[in-house]
Amino acid sequence: MLSAVLSCVSVGAQNVIVDKVENPVEWVNTLMGSDSEYALSNGNTYPAVAHPWGMNFWTPQTGKMGDGWGYTYSAKKIRGFKQTHQPSPWINDYGQFALMPTTGVIGASQDKRASWFSHKTETTTPYYYGVYLADYDITAELTPTERAMQMRLTYPESDKSHLIIDMFDGGSSIKVDKERGVITGYTTKNSGGVPDNFRNYVVMRIDKPIEQVSVWCDNPDTLANAAEAEGRHAGAVVSFATKRGEEVTVRVASSFISYEQAWLNLEREMGDKCFEQVKKEGYDLWNRELGRIEISGGQYADIKVFYSSLYRLLLFPRKFYEIDADGQVVHYSPYNGEVLPGYMFTDNGFWDTFRAVFPFLETFYPTLTSHIMEGLVHTYRESGWLPEWMSPGHRDCMIGSNSAVNIASAYMRGIDCYDIETLYEAMVKSADNAGPITSVGRAGADYYNSLGYVPYNVGVNENVARTLEYAYADYGIMRVAEKIGRGKRDIARFTRQAQNWRNVFDSQSGLMRGRNADGTFQSPFNPFKWGDAFTEGNSWHYTWSVIHDVAGLAEAMGGKERFAATLDTVFAVPPVFDDSYYGFPIHEIREMQIVGMGNYAHGNQPVQHAIYLYDFVGQPWKAQKWSRQVMKRMYTPYPDGYCGDEDNGQTSAWFVFSALGFYPVSPIDGDYMFGSPLFRKAVLHLENGNTFTIEAPDNDCDNIYIESASLNGRPYDRNYIPASAIDAGGTLCFVMGDKPNYERGTGDDAAPLSMSDRLKSINQKQSRR
Repeated sequence: MLSAVLSCVSVGAQNVIVDKVENPVEWVNTLMGSDSEYALSNGNTYPAVAHPWGMNFWTPQTGKMGDGWGYTYSAKKIRGFKQTHQPSPWINDYGQFALMPTTGVIGASQDKRASWFSHKTETTTPYYYGVYLADYDITAELTPTERAMQMRLTYPESDKSHLIIDMFDGGSSIKVDKERGVITGYTTKNSGGVPDNFRNYVVMRIDKPIEQVSVWCDNPDTLANAAEAEGRHAGAVVSFATKRGEEVTVRVASSFISYEQAWLNLEREMGDKCFEQVKKEGYDLWNRELGRIEISGGQYADIKVFYSSLYRLLLFPRKFYEIDADGQVVHYSPYNGEVLPGYMFTDNGFWDTFRAVFPFLETFYPTLTSHIMEGLVHTYRESGWLPEWMSPGHRDCMIGSNSAVNIASAYMRGIDCYDIETLYEAMVKSADNAGPITSVGRAGADYYNSLGYVPYNVGVNENVARTLEYAYADYGIMRVAEKIGRGKRDIARFTRQAQNWRNVFDSQSGLMRGRNADGTFQSPFNPFKWGDAFTEGNSWHYTWSVIHDVAGLAEAMGGKERFAATLDTVFAVPPVFDDSYYGFPIHEIREMQIVGMGNYAHGNQPVQHAIYLYDFVGQPWKAQKWSRQVMKRMYTPYPDGYCGDEDNGQTSAWFVFSALGFYPVSPIDGDYMFGSPLFRKAVLHLENGNTFTIEAPDNDCDNIYIESASLNGRPYDRNYIPASAIDAGGTLCFVMGDKPNYERGTGDDAAPLSMSDRLKSINQKQSRR
């Protein structure tokens, strides 16, 4: 795995430096973030055994049926091996069912069938999972494809060996064809966001002759000698005798369309392939995708965090489409329940992922991004709205109008958006209307469009956060309107609305603050109060949510020095908080409190970009200092490896970008702001065939500051690199040192233009005419 290692000494500790990474999939720890619970998230992840963006994931199940925390590292027993589509414990799962091998007296209920296990006998990788079930002397292994999975079960000698198939409650069925070794069934279990006809159709083949079949309809403890069952909670137990070491193979696939499509998925993706062949294909696939970024010259733990985070980044959004018998892309619509042509994606919350996940996909996977844009068109046509949180359909979670950001970001990057006119229509509709649920459209849209902000005292919660996020979405609509030539009226409207952040900025405190409908500011005002006017954060976090107009925000604060000093305060004040809006400290508050970085709350998304704002105000060394500190202090390659919810790849994307040395503060503008690269070399293999290389040969645990930089051999004094320069390929070289360079990156042209800069330039040109 390692071709060579070097060593360096830092502050009394010996740190191993890896010279070259081969087979990056072997560096992934899928358990990173799994040591979590309701009260404190260290990631809230589970070991997803899957293909990148696969329609189905698989995971060992330690939690009870319906528990969002389906796998937790501290658990001692496994209840089954579950097909899962869960994007987050807070959103929970849909279309799930489980398999569990046992021996002896049949105990089909989840508590009775559970087996002790140990992490010492557990092998977790992206493409394979294996574990020893101690209560049954069974080794269970599984390896997936996008829509299918193969399970290999090694049984002891027993005349009472079993495989339990639990289709879960909420409405399900099962049917066992004993003679053919075929099992079919459906599950409807979900947590919302589905039409009335939603079903996950399941098919499977077992290569061991079945000797006995028992089923249950509602109560797993009450088994019947029958071959099929349908009701609230259906399941089956198939039984047979085994010799010691005998391997039993089960091939499983599913479809949201039909049993026929499920069989097609199984034959197309699995066929007669043996277990080791499917496993090897998964290994090669993950190596290829993870290998799009080659890392060298980094500390061992950092490389493990990097590839573990990159694995997470490649899981969502989920492919919610299938390939029919004619080879055409089709999907079951989670919006109107019809089977329709074209791409569909799901399991994503754009409030989280617009920030860095989608810029990553635009950089490395523009074709996939184009397919996602097509999926947004289909979502709008099938539901009448753009999605903001889908799992699999619209879910009432979080705030904002961030689908507009993703559309604008992709379109400004030059990615084919399938039907930009329809997407523009959809963005404007969302801007003009409150939706059927608060996360669709814009809650408080009438107030926002008439007053220029969502008032604090009109019953629309999290109003300042909404105002700030709507303003950034309006900036995206403005940029698209300019590019497609929608006319002066639209451009003028969304240009004006993109400046609505000014309406909730309180010049007296220098922070964002709730504002009443009569124009007065909320009083009393506590900038440490979480929630209320903000979403899972406080004013110290949301004040920096003007990512399209940092220059304008700095000017409003009183200049660059005042801006930087206020940002300094985020890290300097104690981690005090006011939780009165919630009535208790939510887990995001605890995650801020315990990491020892003041009021900086990296465990939640709204403030993750703030470190990079120092680049805009002539103090880039602070971005270098704090980005390196966050990478080293808040990410580890262990089960407690994150500092808050991982959230569909966003917290991982922050690390991946930051480790490369830059971060997309404003995705729509496509300018990647510099931090502190973590490795001595990173080679980015782009879809267009170009290669972009980042070199920092003097980089180590002490040399965290950029002394100088060059791009393609020429001196480079800016604090950012345009995405277009990365797309074109080339070499970015950093000379690193152990002390800040207070001269580099301080000029007026060191930062990209903000919206206020562009507006001033336009006004100056018009005044000269």
